[in-house]
Amino acid sequence: MHGSLKQNKMLLESVKSNLLGVGCEVAVFAPYPYLPQLQSLLFGSDLAWGAQTLSEHEAGAFTGEVSASMISEFGCRYVLVGHSERRSLFGETDDDVAKKFVAAQRSGLVPLLCLGESLAERERGATDEVVLRQLFAVLDRVGVETLSASVLAYEPVWAIGTGVTASPEQAQCVHAAIRAQIAMLDSSVAGSLRILYGGSVKSQNAAELFAQSDIDGGLIGGAALVADEFLAICRAAN
Repeated sequence: MHGSLKQNKMLLESVKSNLLGVGCEVAVFAPYPYLPQLQSLLFGSDLAWGAQTLSEHEAGAFTGEVSASMISEFGCRYVLVGHSERRSLFGETDDDVAKKFVAAQRSGLVPLLCLGESLAERERGATDEVVLRQLFAVLDRVGVETLSASVLAYEPVWAIGTGVTASPEQAQCVHAAIRAQIAMLDSSVAGSLRILYGGSVKSQNAAELFAQSDIDGGLIGGAALVADEFLAICRAAN
C-alpha cells in the first residue's frame, strides 16, 4: 500500500521514458484508486498495468469489493491473485483464490497467480506440498489448459519484505517442481507458461535469478518503487 498521485507520476514517467530497449514485457500493479491514473499515463506505451486483487463476485451487495469488469474498464490487462499478503493478512483461502482466478479470466483479465510457503513450512520440508496444493486448488476448478491465459509467480513468504532472498538454486528447484507437475498434465502448457520469482528481487541478484532455466522473470516488490532500481531489474531480465 504505497504511492500518491504525485509519486506515481514521477515513478511512471521515469520508467516509461527509459523503457526503450529493455527487451522484456513489463507491467505495473497499483491500488484501485490509482488505476485511472495508470490508464491515463500509460495508454499507448510499452507498459502494461493491472490491479493488486479483485473480488470473486461480478456484482451484488458486496460493499467495498471491486469486480473484474470494473478493473477492466480502466484498461487493466493483469490482476494479482492470491498474493501472500492477501492469504496471510486477509485470510484468503486456496478456494477463495481459485474463485478469484476464475473471475479474472471470465472478464478477460490475465491472472497472475501467486504461490508460496511460509518459513515454518519450508523448515519442515513442506515447500512443494504447500505450493502444489495452492496450484491444484485452481487446477481442480478450471483445468490445466486455463494456465495458458495466466502467469504464475513463486513468492516464498519468508523472503517477502525481509531482504532475504531464496538462493537461485532454491528458487529454481521450486520453479522446476511447478513446471514438472504441470508438464505431467500438459507438456505444451508447461513449456510456454511464464513462472516468475517474487521475494526481495533486487538489481544485485536479478540477473543470477533470471538465468535459472525455469525462472522467466520477476514479481518485484519494494524495489519497484525506485525507478532506477526497477529499470535495472528489467534490464537483467533481457
